[in-house]
Amino acid sequence: MASFEDFKLNKQLQNAIAEAGYTVPTEIQQKAITPILAGQDVMGIAQTGTGKTAAFVLPMLMKLKYAQGDDPRALILSPTRELAMQIEEHIGLFSAYLDLRTVLLYGGLGPKTQKEQLAKGCDIIVATPGRFLDLYLEGDINTKSLKFLVMDEADKMMDMGFISKIHRILEVVPRKRQNLLFSATMGELVRKIAGDFLAFPTVIEVTEQATPAQTVTQALYEVPNLKTKLNLLQHLLRDDESFHRIIVFCKTKTVANNVFHYLERKYGQEQVRVIHANKGQNTRINSINAFKEGNIRILVATDVAARGLDVSNVSHVFNFDVPIVIEDYVHRIGRTGRAFHEGDAITFCNPAEKYYVDKIEKLIRQKIPVYSIPDEVFVEKTDYQESQAIAREIDNQKRKENPDFKGAFHEKKHALKDNSRAKKPARGKTTSRNGKPAKLRKK
Repeated sequence: MASFEDFKLNKQLQNAIAEAGYTVPTEIQQKAITPILAGQDVMGIAQTGTGKTAAFVLPMLMKLKYAQGDDPRALILSPTRELAMQIEEHIGLFSAYLDLRTVLLYGGLGPKTQKEQLAKGCDIIVATPGRFLDLYLEGDINTKSLKFLVMDEADKMMDMGFISKIHRILEVVPRKRQNLLFSATMGELVRKIAGDFLAFPTVIEVTEQATPAQTVTQALYEVPNLKTKLNLLQHLLRDDESFHRIIVFCKTKTVANNVFHYLERKYGQEQVRVIHANKGQNTRINSINAFKEGNIRILVATDVAARGLDVSNVSHVFNFDVPIVIEDYVHRIGRTGRAFHEGDAITFCNPAEKYYVDKIEKLIRQKIPVYSIPDEVFVEKTDYQESQAIAREIDNQKRKENPDFKGAFHEKKHALKDNSRAKKPARGKTTSRNGKPAKLRKK
């Protein structure tokens, strides 16, 4: 299919698509738009960064056409507020010449403004499951007119514990509706749950599940400890021409803050921002917008930003920590190499994280190329506390694979006990300083 004109979309949509700079539809768009326009339920699986959002937004806008009544006719569910905002942004982009009304609902701030927007009437709701249910139960949303139900990043919603909320939402929406489900990864659990609301869906699997985009070049550095990771990161970032727009992913808020403060000292506050769950909503939005606009070079983030963050021309993604939820690796590295652009994903791996790298390689069905730490990078000695934490983690991993494994710490503890027993003198005897038996003293 050569262009978007082949889908026979209306003139208003065609103009908006052209102004947004979209020329050639991606593979998921080519395969999904036609069956959605035909009214079929669709389950779409495609690499992150291949245009899944446009694949369901464009045909949905075509079928909704114009504002009608006060009650919503389409509901799009998203696991995170960042992704919900991204979807709403796409809808605004493509509906520039339509009079469709969209309301964005998410938690983390008071519902007053959102209630006021709903009261004015809307055609499309983009929401996180929790906030949607809250406002529905308070009587602010009437679902009787819903014609579309879309679940984006369905696997993440299951991982985040939204299963019960999804089932509750399915109970309150009309049975007669069109259902669309999209994700980059699709586990067996999601397939089973999808069976609850997808009626004989058209399954579109553009690539095998959990396949990284071909436009992303991957690299792995085996790094012994945290300080050496920082040294290696700083060394690579010296090439500011190649490394011009970077996301650094960390597994915890504490590590993200530490990396942020380190980079802030090196490159200045105007070059670096950090986002994680403890940051206020406005702070997160402002940081993401500043990164999108190219005002900052480095964005440090936890996995709160691994999905739905659509920023063009991200040159590099760093996995400062290997993700424990291995599917998140695909979503993290999908922040670069988007929309036919090339990108690089670099992963730092300490000895305890090798376990997860092996699992990631099985998931993506390919080996990640390993590179040596450059000679210019100073390799720090692992301090005692971090060394113990790594050893404990490796023990826990071995115990997961083999429940009978007692662990190095267990063996060490028992060895110490055995040694202490061996050193104790026989009962009723004692020894003198020269090692010869001594007479027992009377009480």
